[in-house]
Order: sequence, then C-alpha cells, then structure tokens
Amino acid sequence: MPFAFALDRAARSVGLGLATFGLLAALLGRAGAQEAPAAPVTVAKPVVKPIVEDDEFIGRFEAVDQVDIRARVAGYVAEITFSDGALVKAGDLLMTIDKAPYKAALDQAQATWEAAKARLDFARTDLERATTLQRTGDITTQLADTRQQNFATAQGDFNSAKAALDRAQLDIGYTEIRAPIAGRMSRRQVSIGDLVTADQTVLTNIVSVDPINFYFDVDERTYLAYQQLSAGGLNTPVGDSRNQVKVAVGAEPRPIHPGYLDFTENRLDAESGTMRARAVLPNADGRLIPGLFGRIALLGSEPYDGVLIPDEAVAADQDRRIVYVLKPDNTAEMRPVRLGPKIDGYRVIRAGLKGDDTIVVNGLMRVRPGVKLAPQTTELQPVAETLAEDAAR
Repeated sequence: MPFAFALDRAARSVGLGLATFGLLAALLGRAGAQEAPAAPVTVAKPVVKPIVEDDEFIGRFEAVDQVDIRARVAGYVAEITFSDGALVKAGDLLMTIDKAPYKAALDQAQATWEAAKARLDFARTDLERATTLQRTGDITTQLADTRQQNFATAQGDFNSAKAALDRAQLDIGYTEIRAPIAGRMSRRQVSIGDLVTADQTVLTNIVSVDPINFYFDVDERTYLAYQQLSAGGLNTPVGDSRNQVKVAVGAEPRPIHPGYLDFTENRLDAESGTMRARAVLPNADGRLIPGLFGRIALLGSEPYDGVLIPDEAVAADQDRRIVYVLKPDNTAEMRPVRLGPKIDGYRVIRAGLKGDDTIVVNGLMRVRPGVKLAPQTTELQPVAETLAEDAAR
C-alpha cells in the first residue's frame, strides 16, 4: 500500500503543476491580446504655394579692378602717405620719390629751353630782315638762304628743348605716386629710404571695393537647361528679372546679397565641361572681399505651385527618400519621394506627394508598419520658423 499511496501523491502533484501552467498560459495569452499603446507623432499638411526653384553654385569673389602699384621713375622713397588697408579715392597721394634729382633736371631743361627760345626768336627776326632786303636786292640769295637755314636749325633746337622740358616735368610729376583707382590698399612693400627701380619694384597693391565680381562655373547639363528656360540662357540683358541673383557667404542660411549676371564665357571649358559666368554685386559696406567663397542662387524654373515639407519629415530607406503619410485608420504609409532644393526653409517635393496629404513631421522613429499612431496636428507656416526668426533679427 505504501507504493500505491506514493503513486497517487505523484499524480496529484503533476495535475497541480499542469493546472498552474495552464493558468499562466491563459494569463500570458490575455496580456498578448491587449493592443500596444499608440505611438505619439506630430502630423501636418505640406505647405503649398507658388515658388520658383533656385539652383546654387559655389564661386569666389574677385575685385573688378586690381592694380600693382609701381613707380614710373627710379629713386629713393621719401614719404609714404597711406595706411595699410586704408580706403582711398582715385588720385589720392600714396608715396613720394625723392624729388631733388628731378627738380635739378627740370631746372636744367628749363634753362636749355629758354636759350633755345632766345636763339629761335633771333633767327626769326634775322630771317624776316633778310626777306625784306631780298625784295630790294640789298642782300644776296646765298645769305638769305643761310638765314633761312639758321632759323630752321633754331626751330629744331627749340622743339628738342621743349620735349626735354616736358619730359622733365613728367618725371617730377611721377615722383608723386597716386592711386589709379578707388579701393582698399594692401600693405606697403617698401620703406622710407628704399631704392625703387622704375616700372619694376612693386610698392603696394590696390583693389576696388564697390561693386565686386563673383565668378562661378555652371556644368554643361545645367547650362543647356538654362538655354531652354530662356532664349538668352545666362546671357539675358542687364535689368532682366531672369538674371537677378543672390549670393550667400559663410554660415548664412540662405543667399541674401543681391546682384545680377553680366557675363558668360564664349565657350565651354573642354577639360572640365563647365561654363564660367560672372555676377556683379553692390558692395558699398565693403563686407564682400576678393577671394571669399560664396553660394550663388540662380533662377532654376518657371513659377509653379510647389509642395514643401520640413527636412525633418524626410527619412531614408536604403537609396530612397521617403515620407510617412497618415492613413484614415491612424497608421502610416511609406511614400517614396523625389526631392528638390530648399526654399524658405522647406524642402521642395518634386514627385511622390500631393498637397492634401497629411504627413508625419515629428516622431518618425516611432513609426512602424501597421502600428497605430496618436497624431497631434500642427500647421506649417509659409516660411520656416528658423528663417522667420533670422529675418526678424
């Protein structure tokens, strides 16, 4: 009997264990049957408004005029009258070469000219007297010819002396080195007392400030697209709205410096397949300096109603760009899109999205296929808030 009692006790223990397991399984099944909580996301409709697409290119500023200043006469630097980096006007005095040797040469040329002038006056009077006497026969023909020759010689000496005097006056004028253009000076490259060689020694450099040029390269494909966009391509007349441009420098979020296109090269570069173009920008405050990099925005399309969304609403799926569109049952549908440029702080959607779709703009990491969402609707402003804040500043 003890053996039978042991079997009965074991059977009751197994039955209790199975019952406990069944209860746990039922509880877990009931818990699994409960729905997961809805994921909170922010949704909004895209901004739809008339836009014109811009194409951006990288370029560099260059001065309209830049001149290496050299002396036109040799000598020692006597005076420097400009400050490094100063703004000067055309004709301002920059440096002076020692005038003493040129003053002496001028005085000598003046004396030579005065002597030649005296000889010429005497030869003219002598010739006039000979001409009068020749009419009455009181002078020989040979003597009259001699006086004519003396006058011609005196005239030549006078002209030579006058040319030497003019040259001496030019030389003494060249000892004053003046700014050939208005602009900003570079640093001086000579000091007082340095010997300057005429037409060789670079004394300093000057670049014009206002306006300033901006050079950039356009690839062949884009250049052909511009030709199709307008009959003139990039060569639209000055003042045409199609050639208005804006340039951004440094960390500026968008191009804000206005200008206009005024030149393109007459051929494509065979090695790079690009066309060099130039824009001109006003620069009265001198903030734009030669050598500075910038981003230029060109008119890239005709006006049309564009669909714009924040960059934060765009996700990546391998090599595709996607957005999540909210469905009526509060789940999200993955929608491939084709992106365009940024306008007013938003990304242009060229294909894949309509203006009446509701998209997820915040909380993309919580979106999963089939997962219920708890959408909170917001309204996108016509201009992104960050750009509006920048404009207010």
